[in-house]
Amino acid sequence: MNNERYNVALSKAQQWLQSNLMDAKSKEIIQQMLHNPDELIDAFYENLEFGTGGLRGIMGVGTNRMNIYIVQMATQGLCNYLLKAFPNEPKKIAISYDSRNNSKLFAHTTANVCASNGFEVFMFDDIRPTPELSYAVRKLKCVSGIMITASHNPKEYNGYKAYGNDGGQFISPHDKNIINEVKAIQSFEEVKINQHQENIHILDHSFDELYFNEVTKFCLQPAIIKKHSNLTFVYTPLHGTGIKLVPEALKRIGFTNVQIVEEQAIMDGNFPTVKSPNPEEKSALEMAIFKAQQINADLVFATDPDADRVGMQLKIQKTNSFY
Repeated sequence: MNNERYNVALSKAQQWLQSNLMDAKSKEIIQQMLHNPDELIDAFYENLEFGTGGLRGIMGVGTNRMNIYIVQMATQGLCNYLLKAFPNEPKKIAISYDSRNNSKLFAHTTANVCASNGFEVFMFDDIRPTPELSYAVRKLKCVSGIMITASHNPKEYNGYKAYGNDGGQFISPHDKNIINEVKAIQSFEEVKINQHQENIHILDHSFDELYFNEVTKFCLQPAIIKKHSNLTFVYTPLHGTGIKLVPEALKRIGFTNVQIVEEQAIMDGNFPTVKSPNPEEKSALEMAIFKAQQINADLVFATDPDADRVGMQLKIQKTNSFY
């Protein structure tokens, strides 16, 4: 055992134990870690880094884990920067989340901190894809957007993506400046919570309609779609947010035969039918390919949990196999 690492981890763990803001269950888990030095070091020696894309890590208790306390401190740092850097911009933030375990909890935690810092918060009533979150940022003229997701990572992970007022991830110099503000938050006591909760507004299906209307405008070849409207698609959302919008969007632009892998249309943060919900890996498309072969489909495609990544397989006509 590395004594230096252990002492650093122990000191940080004790700070968490001594905080009046720490919940009882987390304190109990930390007490158990004290009897397992390796686990304690893994959870507390390092801090989960807020990088240019935000946070991403394994869920659990500790400074090196995704949990509500790390989310709170990251959000406070982000709010501090937004208030300093954009004093004349509307104080509005949009928030969405995917189907991962704890995503809804982390989204509500984020909304709480943003509202407590005086921001008007627009949060979706249920899971929504990252592209719709980006649209919401622009449509509602927000200074920032936050998506709770770990993208295509395994089920143990969750994450936090921060976006600028253009709906894209922050770029230089804002990305590095935000990182510095997040690092400056050293304790829970610096986080504002449970204030101005009336600032939180819920976006429901009526906002989806606005998004669908914009999506259909980007159909570049409606005549070709009309000609081939009966192409058979097999689509899988891999237990993620894509089920909310992808089938309906395809229907609205004119495709009439979109078949869903029903077992993978169930929103489940454990992703029980795949090793990893990454549509770029062929193994994630196995169930979709099997269904496509059964019904002689033309195309298979999948989206990752926050539906900003797509994987496709095309049929080889002579063999009815997909590549």
